[in-house]
Amino acid sequence: MAVILILDDKSTNRNIYSRLAQTIENGAVVHAFASPVEALEWLQGNAPDLIVTDFRMPGMDGAEFTRHARGCANGVDVPIIVITAYDDRAFRLRALEAGATDFLRSPVDHYEFVTRARNLLKLQRQQQHIKGRAQALEQQLRISERSQEELVRSSREALAQVIDTVPALISATDRNSRIVFVNAHLADFVSSTPQALTGRLLSDVLRSNKSEFNQQVHSSILKNQRSAVSFEESIVDISGAERAFLTTKTSMPAFAGAETSVLTTSIDITERKQAESTMRHIALHDTLTDLPNRRMLNEWIQQELSSEGARFAILLIDLDRFKAVNDALGHAGGDRMLQLVTGRLLGVVSSTDLVARMSGDEFVVVQANIAAPEDAENLARRIIDSLAAPFLLEETELRIGCTIGITLAPRDSGNADKLLRFADLAMYQAKAEGRNTLRFYSPEMDTISWNNLSLEADLRKAIAQEQFELYYQPQIDLATGAIAGAEALLRWRRPEFGLTSPNVFIDIAEETGLINEIGAWVLAKACAQAAEWQSLGYDPFRISVNLSPLQFLRQDIVQLVENTLEKTGLDPGSLELELTEGSLLKDVERTKQVLHGLKELGVKVAIDDFGVGFSSLSYLKNFEVDTLKIDRSFISNLLAESRDEAIVKAIISLARSLELKVIAEGVETNPQLACLLSHACNEAQGYLFSRPVPPGNFESLLRDYPRYLLRNQDASPKKVRGS
Repeated sequence: MAVILILDDKSTNRNIYSRLAQTIENGAVVHAFASPVEALEWLQGNAPDLIVTDFRMPGMDGAEFTRHARGCANGVDVPIIVITAYDDRAFRLRALEAGATDFLRSPVDHYEFVTRARNLLKLQRQQQHIKGRAQALEQQLRISERSQEELVRSSREALAQVIDTVPALISATDRNSRIVFVNAHLADFVSSTPQALTGRLLSDVLRSNKSEFNQQVHSSILKNQRSAVSFEESIVDISGAERAFLTTKTSMPAFAGAETSVLTTSIDITERKQAESTMRHIALHDTLTDLPNRRMLNEWIQQELSSEGARFAILLIDLDRFKAVNDALGHAGGDRMLQLVTGRLLGVVSSTDLVARMSGDEFVVVQANIAAPEDAENLARRIIDSLAAPFLLEETELRIGCTIGITLAPRDSGNADKLLRFADLAMYQAKAEGRNTLRFYSPEMDTISWNNLSLEADLRKAIAQEQFELYYQPQIDLATGAIAGAEALLRWRRPEFGLTSPNVFIDIAEETGLINEIGAWVLAKACAQAAEWQSLGYDPFRISVNLSPLQFLRQDIVQLVENTLEKTGLDPGSLELELTEGSLLKDVERTKQVLHGLKELGVKVAIDDFGVGFSSLSYLKNFEVDTLKIDRSFISNLLAESRDEAIVKAIISLARSLELKVIAEGVETNPQLACLLSHACNEAQGYLFSRPVPPGNFESLLRDYPRYLLRNQDASPKKVRGS
């Protein structure tokens, strides 16, 4: 059971070191003191196994305390670790000259503290064991009646046997640093024998990177200036490889006529050092790309800021269409894409620049030694061009692109956190103005950031005060010309701003999680409105409600829909839920279960924006869906014999073969309508028929839609109504 003395005038440090010390081994007993005087008084009557002291203390610093501790009988051979925030070599030398065994830099790395303390305790016990055996042998020599020569010989043999059991390089050297004895482990390490090594210089036997320091410590111990010294060194083994050792040199008192010698014990810590290096690498690097992570990025920026006259740029890079790749190909495909992006970034930047991965699909480049903002702009454009080129992934050619925010140091700030935040603001501004571009930070962007916070606050009020409204856009049956359904579209009557489209607030709603509450409100309101219209005697028609991917993934949609239908009284067959391809592919197994649950309720499911994502026949075959909605991007330029017509025709043919209904979105002109009619598209919606309108206006459409249609388009009624 280890007894550990902790000395630090700061209570916070004492508490931290005490807790760390208690983890060194089970049952460790810690005595913590704020005063060096109190610690020395305790030391007079108690024998600790390890002492940890701060260097900087009022009245008596760590070096002076160490000198007093070494003068105490209970502190002569105890390992002493001195913790100092000073980086000056003179302070370290003062601590070592006073008798310190080791020292650590403050703030202390917890892992390093525990590891070094544990190793010193292990060395201390080995030294005590060896000394105890040596003293026992010395006592036996004194009381034995055997001849002096026989005593010396037998004691050395016994001592050698003890030392040979220790898995460390152990040797004793005389005043001239020549070997008096070595243990079997050391002899094996250099492929020799103890007899062959006796009399040779230790420095010739063990090739160390600290030969000169070894000799200095040796001389210091022989002059009684220091009782024990521990340090790390590299020693070359017989294969030529360097191995790390923790070496302790201590005085070995003379006995039986022999001279005082120096006992050297070296423990192989190569694996520990490799583990430390690996742990540090893991702590500072992203495991997927092996790029520096946020922590190392901050350290790098701090280092650049501390360099006098340094001018550098921070480029925050956000991938534009990465989410679609991740949704379609899964996490494995997304991870591979991030690795490919990493390779391209490293191929664009110079060797003096740093590329780091912040999180998700965000990367940062720290461009060092820029002469002007144009240098950062040129690098940003090279990155944009590089990432705009297609990627080949799973035999598929994919394009993503990126948006970049740039901040300059020290012009914009001398603070690392602020520089990263400013780069983030610039990136969001670039996204708002159009993706695949770049923007430099300007102070005005802080206002935009505050506007987003204000938007979130207003959004929360909107939920509480029911400021939302639903507009409805009719979906026309192209075979009859009648209204077959209506898509419920969310609007926000925002105070002081008027009617606001979801494009303004949907991203904030998803980021904050408010989309779940809003989505549940939309579902309930749309179902209640449809049930009300049906109760007024209008022919039953379908009400379509969009579900956010986040809402679909995080909420229990089946339970939510079941409760809503029960509460509103709407026939389940009159409800259609619209989902994007991305939300369907995020978690395929869960999606199958959810869609099956919805089908059991009798609810219909449509795939929104079909054709613009990663459409796959496999999910159309495996997922229980009813409707495909052709994205408006294929309708906007729809003309006979065009590529868009070929795509639309293929989608309609595919849907027909799978017994799915097809709705064309964004129909605005008669030629578009005529083309859809020629291919027997089931339904259409768009401005040609009606814009989204409030409930009252939609009710008017329900009453007299055929006349409304005749008034508002030039197409023949026969074509529209199929009669």
